[in-house]
This record gives sequence, structure tokens and C-alpha cells, in this order.
Amino acid sequence: MIIVTLKEGDTIDKALKKLKRKFEKTGISRELRARQQYTKPSERKRESKLRSLYLQRMISKQING
Repeated sequence: MIIVTLKEGDTIDKALKKLKRKFEKTGISRELRARQQYTKPSERKRESKLRSLYLQRMISKQING
């Protein structure tokens, strides 16, 4: 459960911003989207390999200039 602590004098807008930030940081929305449909373990592996290759290429491009 997400708990938002407020200081005295905080407006509802500030409270909503804090709640949204905490919600995004926990990754609940990403998890919900992922659980809406089943992905096979082999597809997950393939996606993670492709993601890691992409990140390695981007890092090597930044280093090499």
C-alpha cells in the first residue's frame, strides 16, 4: 500500500503529485500491464537479450564517441 505523508498546509495538488510519483517509482502500473496478457518464458528471455544488446550498443557508442 502506498502511503503519502503530508505536511501542514499542503494542498491536494501536492498530495496527488506525491502519490503519482510514488506510484510510478514502485512500478505497479508496469506490472499490471504485463499481467494483462501471458508472455511465454522464451519470449521474455528473447526480449531481455535484445534489451541488453541494445543497451550495450548504446553504451559503446557513447564511449567511442
